[in-house]
Amino acid sequence: MKVLVINSGSSSVKYQLIEMDGERVLCKGIAERIGLEGGRLVHRVNEEKHIVERELPDHDSALRLVLEALTDEKIGVIKDLSEIDAVGHRVVHGGEKFTGSVLIDEDVIKAIEEVTPLAPLHNPANLMGIKATMKLLPGVPNVAVFDTAFHQTIPPKAYLYAIPYEYYEKYKVRRYGFHGTSHRYVSKRAAEILGRKLEELKIITCHIGNGASIAAVKYGKCVDTSMGFTPLEGLVMGTRCGDIDPAIPFFIMEKEGISPQEMYDALNKKSGVFGLTKGFSSDMRDIEEAALRGDKTAQLALDIYHYRIAKYVGAYAAAMNGVDAIVFTAGVGENSPITRRDVCSYLEFLGLKLDEKKNEETIRGKEGVISTPDSKVAVLVVPTNEELMIARDTKEIVERMRGKCC
Repeated sequence: MKVLVINSGSSSVKYQLIEMDGERVLCKGIAERIGLEGGRLVHRVNEEKHIVERELPDHDSALRLVLEALTDEKIGVIKDLSEIDAVGHRVVHGGEKFTGSVLIDEDVIKAIEEVTPLAPLHNPANLMGIKATMKLLPGVPNVAVFDTAFHQTIPPKAYLYAIPYEYYEKYKVRRYGFHGTSHRYVSKRAAEILGRKLEELKIITCHIGNGASIAAVKYGKCVDTSMGFTPLEGLVMGTRCGDIDPAIPFFIMEKEGISPQEMYDALNKKSGVFGLTKGFSSDMRDIEEAALRGDKTAQLALDIYHYRIAKYVGAYAAAMNGVDAIVFTAGVGENSPITRRDVCSYLEFLGLKLDEKKNEETIRGKEGVISTPDSKVAVLVVPTNEELMIARDTKEIVERMRGKCC
């Protein structure tokens, strides 16, 4: 079975075509600058990169270009579109309705539209990708894989906020969490690496990239996560503030005379390590290099960044009454020995012992255990693979559907 994985954003469409027999990526790429000048497709087959420049006025034209590339005589990987057996779509928000991945029909599309107010920047773009694909590949089954679904096992004591209960009843204001597909993949993969059953492990997964979140995964189910009603809550991130006193925005708005939207933009786009370094950078590589040169502002940003991660890990160890493994993933988690070392230095009270040599060597896509053999808590680096998780879900759902109807 060949599964086309689509991640549709407001101005881009990322894709991978995966042969599920052996889980091989046949090609991947991105159609970018949709609706803007300078549209183009960056298409990769193995290590070869091919660029096709074309104006892309909408998602239909972007998906059409992707499909042309897949079947192109020179850069394509299939002879005909009929070789695509199914399409899996990343959908950011499923609200409370979706606790897992589902086959897309009109009712599912309607339900995704209904929760659009909870993800106004993402769900509309996800839907545009879904509708364009259904139009261009009629008869091919489509599956929605939700970022929020993995976190739907979180109990009310963890997802409810201490605000008037009517806001939950009327508007479904609660903790939803994000990066769920990543947390699900790396927790499962960590159990495989350790040679143990996921259902017997307490795992803390740290998805640390420009956007960052931590999840407490107890016996295979998420019981808490750091992102909340929106991705703004939780850790200090690249440009997001994470946890702050809720009174701060009102105080600043009054003092600065700015609007709620301006304040919202400042918290999402001008805060985090970018704000802490006075606008120097939101890229942890830049900040680490500056700190190594003796930049005290950069070092302070790193200290705050690492401290917040360690605090959440400690809290989730308490929430699960123990922890067997801590997993680092995503851009920073996979590639920053400094971040992993400094975070783990706070956690020695758990009996955690980091292998300094393994920690330094495990970067650039490598996976493995970076704690010592006698460490009471295993520490792992697992490169995330959300696309493969989407493809696996899609394959399972489509095979189940075909089994029922055939």
